Amino acid sequence: MLMLALEFFSWWYGRGWKQVASSLESRLVGVLNSFSVIQLLKTLFAPWRRIITYPGASIGERFKAWGDNAFSRVVGFIVRTFVLLAAFLILIVTAALSLVELIIWPLLPPAIPILLVMGLLG
Repeated sequence: MLMLALEFFSWWYGRGWKQVASSLESRLVGVLNSFSVIQLLKTLFAPWRRIITYPGASIGERFKAWGDNAFSRVVGFIVRTFVLLAAFLILIVTAALSLVELIIWPLLPPAIPILLVMGLLG
């Protein structure tokens, strides 16, 4: 039983803590990939959903096509900007919660018996 406890504490304060720390990077990369941040940045000024109006022969049709395409790009920019802001906020929250996890990690094993005694006494 003593060897099991020693092995647990050895893992908890050694490899386990390192694994939690290394998972931070994969979590942040996961958020970036979930929102396709690289793709959004590459296509920030692209037309929304590839909605493109092709110009006709007359000057009026050309101006109409230019206006439609400009509007489509503005809509695309606005939507992509809001998605990028959401990704940034979730990235900050993920990093903050992971940092809290790293700070709390070494405190959990001693907290179990302390909380058990406090629950029995009070």
